[in-house]
Amino acid sequence: MLSSDEIVHSIYGDDAVIAAVRGRFGPDAMTPDGQVDRVALGERAFADPDGVAFLEQLVHPRVAAARTAWQDRERARVPPPPLLVCEVPLLFEAGLAEAFDAVLVVTASEPVRRARVTTRGQDFDARSGRQMTEDEKINRADRYVVNDGSMTLLEEWVTERFEEYRR
Repeated sequence: MLSSDEIVHSIYGDDAVIAAVRGRFGPDAMTPDGQVDRVALGERAFADPDGVAFLEQLVHPRVAAARTAWQDRERARVPPPPLLVCEVPLLFEAGLAEAFDAVLVVTASEPVRRARVTTRGQDFDARSGRQMTEDEKINRADRYVVNDGSMTLLEEWVTERFEEYRR
């Protein structure tokens, strides 16, 4: 599985990206050792009218290139894997749904989503205000699950979907 969050984390370690973030958002968006502080960066980007758009233009092409390279490597394996799974948090918002054979949405009730985002030190309202509603995502998805329960329940659902799509 390819996780966009893992890719984004590595991209924020790239010297050119670090320099661009520092240049746009200043030293307060950086950790004491000069790395990007993603929580502080999020606060600054959402407070700047063009901040999120700047980051999207900086990061999204690099994410797309990393995803394409990963897909090419995986498809070249012998034998190739039965499925390639990409986790893309803003799939619909980025207009990427057509790039995939199927779209599965993992969602949760608003109180659960709010708690999860807040636990990560992020502003739920600022972030959700820039995203498609959960109902819209569900309506566009091939399959979805409401993940308010345990990891075991989610793993069971994922296993069922894996078997469904592998066939």
